[in-house]
Amino acid sequence: MIPAREARSSQAAVKFAAPLDVERIRRDFPALHQQVHGKPLAYLDNAATSQKPQVVIDTLHRYYSAENSNVHRGVHFLSEQATNAYEGARVKVKRLLNASDPREVIFVRGTTEGINLVAQSYGRTFIKQGDEIIVTTMEHHSNIVPWQILCEQVGARLRVVPINHDGEILMEEYERLLNDRTRLVSVTHVSNALGTVNPVKSIIDKAHRLRVPVLLDGAQATPHMKVDVQELDCDFYAFSGHKLFGPTGIGVLYGKADLLESMPPYQGGGDMISLVTFEKTHYNVLPYKFEAGTPHVAGVIGLGAAIDYLDGVGLEAAAAYERELLVYATEALSAVKGLRIIGTAKEKAAVVSFVLDGVHAHDVGTILDQEGVAIRAGHHCAMPVMQRFGVPATARASFAFYNTRNEVDALVQAIHKVKKVFR
Repeated sequence: MIPAREARSSQAAVKFAAPLDVERIRRDFPALHQQVHGKPLAYLDNAATSQKPQVVIDTLHRYYSAENSNVHRGVHFLSEQATNAYEGARVKVKRLLNASDPREVIFVRGTTEGINLVAQSYGRTFIKQGDEIIVTTMEHHSNIVPWQILCEQVGARLRVVPINHDGEILMEEYERLLNDRTRLVSVTHVSNALGTVNPVKSIIDKAHRLRVPVLLDGAQATPHMKVDVQELDCDFYAFSGHKLFGPTGIGVLYGKADLLESMPPYQGGGDMISLVTFEKTHYNVLPYKFEAGTPHVAGVIGLGAAIDYLDGVGLEAAAAYERELLVYATEALSAVKGLRIIGTAKEKAAVVSFVLDGVHAHDVGTILDQEGVAIRAGHHCAMPVMQRFGVPATARASFAFYNTRNEVDALVQAIHKVKKVFR
């Protein structure tokens, strides 16, 4: 095995002044500098996917043009270069999450595959008929459907923690559902549909009192806050690279080493084996036991570049700026007559979902697009949330550290245009 080295990025050492120089940062994101329907683009759909800094784009181009090779298998120069960059990115993810060991970092396609891996590997091994799995009403479909499939496979039962009208978990109901039949708790760290930041440390502590492991869906958390898996003491943590300013098709599953060691492989073939005979196959060590086949090498290396870029920006400074932008947007939208914000939790990340009297969310999104404002409209892969609030869909504006107050103003002006059209 070629020793892991942290691949260096051309912007790894860049440090932005605090408070953030947003205009300086925006120059690093080429997609932001375009017009849509003759209007300047205001990209406010970051919860769906983030834009990519030039350094990530350049890293992908460099890999495919000069370093393209498979990893872990070759002894030639290109393979060694690719392997070093690939394993260097694993070390960067370890640092990002403060995992205790790089072996606890599994590369997957995204949050969805990470959750499915746990469901089908850990779940099929340790969850049996009559056991219970706890989720919440605010989960993304990717943190509901894999557990439903598992329950059908093994005869387990899915229990759902309700939320209040502000979009907050009812913790007393969560404690009531925890019992000696509970085998796993799986909950989102930050709601994609509401922006709610859940009290995950308390959720984990209460589950651990009954020796129940906890998985956190971190897709919406990692781009917006510092995540320390050792401090949280979560057992599994999944996130997607494309929401963290990295490439699509790459993500991470963190798992405590002892749990990962106890789990069978999720897929077979390629680098997840150490010896194959027709009589018996011996599986590789962590993390490779869970990384079958040729991995998304470029995606992993690009994710490493994105982490370097975030280090340069400063995640804490970015989070503080996004909180200010969220307050500004919430106040501006609350002043629009006939607009109702869905999700008013005390602790929120940079998401504002809303409905407009007499106008379907899809119509809102369509007219906003004509004004150059990109938002999300629909159920956000969280249909139970829509059912809880009695709405078919919401319009959702979601922010990143490269967004500005001027873009929030453009959003509000475009909403007034919607109201005029449907007056």
